[in-house]
Amino acid sequence: MLRAHGQAVAYARALPTTEGRPPFIITLDVGVALEVYSEFTQSGGAYIPYPDPRAHRIKLADLQNDAIRQRLRAIWRDPLSLDPTRISAKVTRDIATRLAALARDLEQSGERSKQAGPARVAAFLMRCIFTMFAEDVGLIDNRAFTELLESFQDPAQFAPLVEELWQKMNTGGFSTAIRKKLLRFNGGLFADPSALTLDRNQINLLIDAARADWRSVEPAIFSTLLERALDPAERHKLGAHYTPRAYVERLVLPAVIEPLRAEWENAKTAAALLDQQGKHKKAVAAIRDFHIRLCGLRILDPACGSGNFLYVTLEHLKRLEGEVLDVLEQLGEAQTLLEMQGVTVDPHQFLGIETNPRAAAIAEAVIWIGYLQWHFRAKGDIHPPEPVLREFKNIENRDAILAWARVETQRDKDGAPVTRWDGRTFKIHPVTGEQVPDEAARVTVERYIGPRKAQWPEADFVVGNPPFIGTARMRAALGDGYAEALRQTYPEVPESADLVMYWWHRAAGLARAGRLRRFGLITTNSLRQTFNRRVLQHHMDQKKPISLRYAVPDHPWVDAADGAQVRIAMTVAEVGELPGILETVITEEDAGGEGREVEIQRRMGKLFADLKVGVDVAGCGSLKACMEISNPGVKLHGSGFIVTRQEAESLGLGRIPGLERHIREYRNGRDLTQSTRDVLVIDLFGLDADAVRDRFPEVYQWVLERVKPERDQNKRETRRRNWWLFGETNPKLRNQLANLPRYIATVETSKHRFFTFLEQTILPDNKLINIALEDAFSLGVLSSRLHIAWSLAAGSRLGVGNDPVYVKTRCFETFPFPDPLDDQKARIGDLAQRIDHYRKRQQAQHPGLTLTGIYNVLEKLRRIDHPRRAASENSHAAVTDNGKATATTEEAVANSRLADATREETVARSSMAITITEEADANSEAAVANRENVIANSRLAVAGSGMAVATTEEASANSGVAMVDSGGPVATGEGKSPPIDRQWPSALGSATSHGDAMATGEPLTPKERTIHEEGLVSVLRTLHDELDRAVFDAYGWGDLAEKLVGRPGATTPWPEKPGDQTQAEEELLQRLLDLNHQRAAEEQKGIIRWLRPEYQNPQGVVADTTTQTEAALDIPAAAAETDTATARTPWPKALPEQVKALRAALDRHPGPATPQQLARTFKNAQTKRVAEILDTLVAMGQAREEGGRYAGA
Repeated sequence: MLRAHGQAVAYARALPTTEGRPPFIITLDVGVALEVYSEFTQSGGAYIPYPDPRAHRIKLADLQNDAIRQRLRAIWRDPLSLDPTRISAKVTRDIATRLAALARDLEQSGERSKQAGPARVAAFLMRCIFTMFAEDVGLIDNRAFTELLESFQDPAQFAPLVEELWQKMNTGGFSTAIRKKLLRFNGGLFADPSALTLDRNQINLLIDAARADWRSVEPAIFSTLLERALDPAERHKLGAHYTPRAYVERLVLPAVIEPLRAEWENAKTAAALLDQQGKHKKAVAAIRDFHIRLCGLRILDPACGSGNFLYVTLEHLKRLEGEVLDVLEQLGEAQTLLEMQGVTVDPHQFLGIETNPRAAAIAEAVIWIGYLQWHFRAKGDIHPPEPVLREFKNIENRDAILAWARVETQRDKDGAPVTRWDGRTFKIHPVTGEQVPDEAARVTVERYIGPRKAQWPEADFVVGNPPFIGTARMRAALGDGYAEALRQTYPEVPESADLVMYWWHRAAGLARAGRLRRFGLITTNSLRQTFNRRVLQHHMDQKKPISLRYAVPDHPWVDAADGAQVRIAMTVAEVGELPGILETVITEEDAGGEGREVEIQRRMGKLFADLKVGVDVAGCGSLKACMEISNPGVKLHGSGFIVTRQEAESLGLGRIPGLERHIREYRNGRDLTQSTRDVLVIDLFGLDADAVRDRFPEVYQWVLERVKPERDQNKRETRRRNWWLFGETNPKLRNQLANLPRYIATVETSKHRFFTFLEQTILPDNKLINIALEDAFSLGVLSSRLHIAWSLAAGSRLGVGNDPVYVKTRCFETFPFPDPLDDQKARIGDLAQRIDHYRKRQQAQHPGLTLTGIYNVLEKLRRIDHPRRAASENSHAAVTDNGKATATTEEAVANSRLADATREETVARSSMAITITEEADANSEAAVANRENVIANSRLAVAGSGMAVATTEEASANSGVAMVDSGGPVATGEGKSPPIDRQWPSALGSATSHGDAMATGEPLTPKERTIHEEGLVSVLRTLHDELDRAVFDAYGWGDLAEKLVGRPGATTPWPEKPGDQTQAEEELLQRLLDLNHQRAAEEQKGIIRWLRPEYQNPQGVVADTTTQTEAALDIPAAAAETDTATARTPWPKALPEQVKALRAALDRHPGPATPQQLARTFKNAQTKRVAEILDTLVAMGQAREEGGRYAGA
């Protein structure tokens, strides 16, 4: 059955990722038992025993049980209805809402009677909660606590009787309150047994909560909701969104569980081989050794909040432990012996650090609740050993990144406390009527004495979700003293880095020091931006580097604190030069519940610091030729600088000489992407305050009233002192733009990447990236899909919309411009000039027309003409999870005979058609799906001893299950396993796109047709295509022009692009990267191809003007296959390590290999031993074999 399980998992993972994985697989020991396994995320995670390792095996006699039959029926008809998290979420939210009502009432009455504040109320309710849970799971008699509450005739009886109960729960013994003997709970929770005095209404609220089914509480979300319920400041957010468990699992699985499951598969394979060889005791020892290691692990969440990451990890480890104990039982090992020795996964392994004391207490309680839930689920009515709760002190209430000797109040020279504006409180200005900072709302400035790095407890894995605070908000959120102490303590972390990067840096340092196996952290999706990426790059560039093993650059998330929808990145890292998995969210869908359902695209390879796989664009350096001519615009730091034309005239524009130089046209990002605001800005650069007051008194008063109040509260002394000037006046940009009639600008963060000319009279905002070049050739190169492809790869993403960010140092300064012939240069300049003029003319004629609207329609036109190629298209190969190409659909169908079998049997009362082995009744009536239905409806893969299943339309719509018989390999029509390079159903796919209408080929909407007509978008499209061809020709890369010009994704990312386009774009990026390296080498020799030599190189150093050709780039050909014998590694001594090494060798090998070839990759490996392990891996479903050659599953 272990082998059948491995085989079923292999089939499930071979399904197209666009279809998702089936939520269930079933293995069958014919005539004996079924085993059920689930994976409800359907994203490629591990299939685990369902509902748990104790009850997942269904014997033939169990089918008499109606509940079992109902479960099996649901697996086919509505499999997701069996997901326990869906069942428990509603129960959990209902319970938390009741507790919030009780907490609110208790606090209000406590304030009136001076009896209890929020802290005491929270501690009291935590004891109530655990008591309610204890009676529902059987730790105390069923309904004992509830009946005690219901029995109170006089509310005055409540406190003394409940306190007596809690005293006995703390020590154990007979409780007079409920007239029962109690287990000893201890653990610190009941060390203070005090109860609050409640009135009748409050007791009734407690009774309502006690009557709920606490067995169904989902700790992963209960912790967050409970924290909100018990915190008066957060209680109003109780109805807000919480972080879905599936989101948490998306990080926990690769960070902690998957490496452990890989180790478990190695141990199982070793045990199977040893048992097969008659070495039963050694087989048992291999499994027990793994179990002991599992029970000795330490998992740390250094920002654990209320413990949801720790709980989810605990549950998965308990599930894994259940599988281990199940295998031991099959091997004849008594579980009770292990349990008597205290060898089990328990809460002491789960460590947390949390600054919020209430959250820390909740985390500890929730971990124990989750542990005890699992204990009773796995062991029935058997009580855990006493004390039931143990005070491990594994959740620490402290700061995770900074420690200090003491904190002092900062004082001025007179000894008075230094204060600052609290950053939150505003008032109405008496003259302007606008909101300005309330200078009376002050907080004390503190100084941290003796700051040092906080120590983390020893752990094997780190996983968590540190706080999201950007560098700009750090001082306001944490205080000046904390921010200064943090930066003083961590000088190696860039000051521009977000707060979360201090956790990343700390974890990476521990991993590189050999103190962590792996770590996974949630960060904001700005991780790819330069200011955060530097932290990753530092650790990835060391002699003992960190490698990213898993990353999701942009993923929806729910902030646990307030339920806000945000965007995050996930990263998992460990030491070594190792490949990783990049998962990209390509579509999102509101599922009607918590969070959003996402469709994931997976790629494997070397992951870089910019969270990309493939060409390492982030690793290239800046070119001198492109430096010193680009800059963002000015930063106002005061909205009062912006005026309308009418306000400008009232201030003297057009009336007072010289004011036209200080009230200027102003543009920000929205002005370029949407409709211009037609506003002006007061720019007093070059004037002191006295000069402004003397020459332009109206302007002086305007700024005094509308800017100075805000500036007076600014933390920077220079901004307070120079209140009439912009916060960042940017003299460098002003110097670059001097004497130019126009310059090129692009919006820093924008869905579409486009460039435009701005007149020199226009002052740009800091959200515009400005390039001090006036020639149309440069505009043309920057507007081409070559540069835009480079900028998308080299830049980053930001915001809920995940829009691309143009980082000038990464996108512009690294970009190698072509060295064209004169006619090529003229052609590119002419096309760029026409595009810029054309867009501005149409916008002038149609004021509501926006560039975002124009390029949305242009992109949609391209996607209509070039729709996403479905995975089932015959012209492209699908790619499996291991990165190897599989067969096309025609090949998969032609070579897969899983739908062909010689015997047929109808499965009673199901909408399935199953073909089975010759052991089936030859006379049974058949309902066999044809080959087309196998392709169209292959959501259900049933494999095994010659068995295959194809669903009918009804079954495919409602289910997804892979089923395998334990009898042996799947038979084709020739009695062989499917060919390794043509396995079913690797190339099957769907042409449906979930969410993005532009990817489906849908026609233009009426609004889009209007934009198309007003913007003459088809004409603009032809101009862009001609420009792209001209720029490709200037580089000498006409071969790529044929593959890319006119395709979607020229101005905005297109995650669903077909394989040939992806390959062409990667080739383009590689050529540009090679050209960057070539230009950098030239610059080392003093040969610099200046873009604006009269400004960048006024001394007149002459650059080499050799015409660039494709041959001159010396682009390397595809590397030939390397001899596998050149990188031989030592052959491990321990059998589980041999299994691990051989699985890794299979993954590394460029194709199927013989045992001899694989043995040669190791030092001192015997071919016979290698062959034995390979055969066992095949039997366990972890490898495939055909004609004596082996490949990974």
